[in-house]
Amino acid sequence: MTRIAIGSDHAGYELKAHVVGVLTSAGHEVVDLGTHSTAAVDYPPICAEVGRTVRDGAAVVGIVIGGSGQGEQLAANKVHGVRAALCNDLYTARYARAHNDANVLSMGARVVGTGLAEEILTTFLATPFDGGRHRRRVDQITAIEQAEGERAVQASLAAGTDATSFTPEL
Repeated sequence: MTRIAIGSDHAGYELKAHVVGVLTSAGHEVVDLGTHSTAAVDYPPICAEVGRTVRDGAAVVGIVIGGSGQGEQLAANKVHGVRAALCNDLYTARYARAHNDANVLSMGARVVGTGLAEEILTTFLATPFDGGRHRRRVDQITAIEQAEGERAVQASLAAGTDATSFTPEL
């Protein structure tokens, strides 16, 4: 059993509900972080919370779903430690895990149907990270992320603001 965090916007709600059922039936524990209806909602806070849940170790992997999945992937990737991959086909689902050690799956509900979404999900969850030369590349991505975070703090300090207490207005 794997603990999986999931979130969506209104466009992804119905597919998310389907995926939650598939995951639960397969014996996974699901942490559903919203949304809980088709009423319009902004996806960035939901996707960031999925990312934080994975980063903090409260879930092994995360799933974010929207209309295209693109914005959801971008929002989740703003959380340090998240490697979210937009996977609307089996090839990207396999290689996002095998080569990039992706820890958050993003899908577009307006792009994939429930059958393909289930196949993408199964492929993503079943594919292990290959390591080897790919570990070096993932480590390089992590180093870039850390350096950019340090640059942001330094810029904030130089400007006389406190970057560590910054909370975006959502």
